[in-house]
Amino acid sequence: MELFTILLSGLLTILSPPGLIIDSVAENAIRSRFEKVEQLQVRVDNTPNYQLLNGNIEQVRIAGRGLWLTPTIRIDALELETDPINVDLQRLRQRTQDSPAASLQEPLQAGVRLVLTEADINQALNSPNVADQLQQIASRFSRNAAQRYQFINPQVDLLENNRVRFQVEAVEGNAPPLTIVIESGLSIKSGHSLQLIEPVLSVDGKALPSPLVQGFASGISNRFNLRSLEDAGITARLLKLEIDTETLEIATFVRFEPRK
Repeated sequence: MELFTILLSGLLTILSPPGLIIDSVAENAIRSRFEKVEQLQVRVDNTPNYQLLNGNIEQVRIAGRGLWLTPTIRIDALELETDPINVDLQRLRQRTQDSPAASLQEPLQAGVRLVLTEADINQALNSPNVADQLQQIASRFSRNAAQRYQFINPQVDLLENNRVRFQVEAVEGNAPPLTIVIESGLSIKSGHSLQLIEPVLSVDGKALPSPLVQGFASGISNRFNLRSLEDAGITARLLKLEIDTETLEIATFVRFEPRK
């Protein structure tokens, strides 16, 4: 959600200054939305150029490497290509609306490709925001006791054939930590969620019963469902998911609806 909001606000910032926009100005507008940027190229296509004065852009293409959403969350590679953009410039420049989508006169559609490295994923897992979400997910191991546990040292290993291994330690008081390991394949389900393929879950080397594993897998699929963004006026669909031993690659289609 945060990434989609950054991309939308960055795209609309391209149009907010008066006058004609050149690629370097657009690049600075996008760059300012990230904590840190290692490489970035932005191409604004518009013929004739005066369409910009009416709030119209034919296409924006973005290619970046090393994009930091926060000091601990990094995207290794991002590519974005939009359909035509139509914006109410007066409303955009007033900057009074709560949502950047409030200035859209038509839905904004884009294709997005993301690449995350194994190192980037593991760094993100130790960020406060992701750690909080991890705690909520891990509560499915025990509805009564999970809140007493502290989950530490999370780690992901990317495997071949679209499989991943996730390991975390659960600590309760002075008791020895429990090592929880989940290994599973990942695939796209209905374009809006992830499906765990042949998941295996163990605690301290002991495999858990299949019904418990399947219940956990269903919970993961339901939690990471892109349909949850639709209330915010964002339609997102997963088009591609590829995992090898070094990187995770995702391709998505995103549509931002105008917000009143």
